[in-house]
Amino acid sequence: VKDGSWTVLQLVEALGSCLENTDPRTRGRGIQLLSQVLLQCYSLLQEKEVLHLVLFYENRLQDHHLVIPSVLQGLHALSMCEVLSPGLAVSVLKAIFQEVHVQSLLQVDRHTVYSIITNFMGTREEELKGLGADFTFGFIQVMDGEKDPRNLLVAFQIVRDLIAKSYALGPFVEELFEVTSCYFPIDFTPPPNDPHGIQREDLILSLRSVLASTPQFAEFLLPLLIEKMDSDLQSAKLDSLQTLTACCAVYGQKELQEFLPSLWSSLRREVFQTASEKVEAECLTALHALSACLSCSVLSSDTEDLLDSFLSSILQDCRHHLCEPDMKLVWPSAKLLQAAARASLRAYHHVTHSVLPLLLEQYTRHSQSSQRRTILEMLLGFLELQQKWGHVEEDESTLLSLRASICSVVFSALTDPNVQLQLVGIRALTVLGSLQGFLSPSDLELVVDHLIRLALHEKDFQSSEAAMEAAGSLAPLYPKVFSGHMVPRLEEELQSEREEDSSHDHCSLQQLAAVSTHTSIVRETVPVLLQHLRKVQKGNPA
Repeated sequence: VKDGSWTVLQLVEALGSCLENTDPRTRGRGIQLLSQVLLQCYSLLQEKEVLHLVLFYENRLQDHHLVIPSVLQGLHALSMCEVLSPGLAVSVLKAIFQEVHVQSLLQVDRHTVYSIITNFMGTREEELKGLGADFTFGFIQVMDGEKDPRNLLVAFQIVRDLIAKSYALGPFVEELFEVTSCYFPIDFTPPPNDPHGIQREDLILSLRSVLASTPQFAEFLLPLLIEKMDSDLQSAKLDSLQTLTACCAVYGQKELQEFLPSLWSSLRREVFQTASEKVEAECLTALHALSACLSCSVLSSDTEDLLDSFLSSILQDCRHHLCEPDMKLVWPSAKLLQAAARASLRAYHHVTHSVLPLLLEQYTRHSQSSQRRTILEMLLGFLELQQKWGHVEEDESTLLSLRASICSVVFSALTDPNVQLQLVGIRALTVLGSLQGFLSPSDLELVVDHLIRLALHEKDFQSSEAAMEAAGSLAPLYPKVFSGHMVPRLEEELQSEREEDSSHDHCSLQQLAAVSTHTSIVRETVPVLLQHLRKVQKGNPA
């Protein structure tokens, strides 16, 4: 056939007695040979030949079950023909849906059916869509009960394409969901020395991309996810949380509305109770995704904005724990609030409006350094989120209205004898400095004073090093303040005669180097350095 000395139809005639034999095994062998030829020569066929072959094979789908695998091989070859007449793809699929009980076949033959469907979806999309929801229903019957991971990967891809390419699901949305969600969460361990190389993760991701692909599944999927979050199996929890996060990318508040209270209570319970960092991290990611989804849902004039009520319920359940800096729920509560606040500027304003005044009040109420450190670290977490949004807006910002209190808390931490509290204070100072327009000129002068004192006069090495680093990162943002206030002070320190304390000189030089992070400052610091070198040369040669 490849050489052109025989046509495929001549081959069919030559196989005639075999193809019409009364013994199904003999018939099967004849069709098997013909199908093997077609798999190698399908690209050489003429349109008319394809038509005759399709009709012949469709007819054979009603034959003895021993023959069916070879018939499917032939149809697989024909599904790859470019010269397939319009209407034949639909005709083949209808015949398969009607005549073949796919799940009673062997794995390899079921795989052949999936391949035929995949080929036609790739090349005959409009024709198949002409079948309407019948095509979806036919596929549901083909897939129902599939157990082999090799076939599931192909079947999941078909469902994904049905949804992504907008095939009609008609009244079969729930059936399509059921036929795929019955595998959730994936419970598959590849056998040792598995030649197919399919991993559990492949199946998890493939199924997730089906379940999270359409808002149409929301009413069935969300209750399932809530149920599996309560599972004792950590893998089921993680899979449910990651799937929820993926869903938030395609859902709007309409899909989430009914389930928000249950979702929040499951997430809160997990974060408050779990011993697993992985589960906690996935819960926080999912909460962030929910908050982000509600933040960017488009609302009509008569719909309630669910973001506000959702954040209010989070605040109601978490806020009071922030008043207990020694208790175990303080950090889980802070993390939950920060995850929700990080989702959008609107969410951030809602949460910080309630939380920041509370934290500042708690800081002044507690006198122990360890408690103050916990409170300041929480405050720092919220300040760092503001960095994400950049410039502090005058009208909406809780931050600006609390500027004096925040600065006073941070400055008091810098003068505290407790080194760990000082270090958090220095980090907070760096963040405040990075918020454009937040610190007033007088605040900035105080900042410089504190940094010099910590860098040069603080006994603890950690604090002085952190202060130098902070000065280095703030100097390029405020070059005038640093060259006008810090450089002259460092110059004074170097000039003061302290022969007995060369380590102090060393600190001043290090600090001078640390702030040389902007051209205009370097112009000021290099002459000071040269002057100091001359002085040292004249003095002790060592």
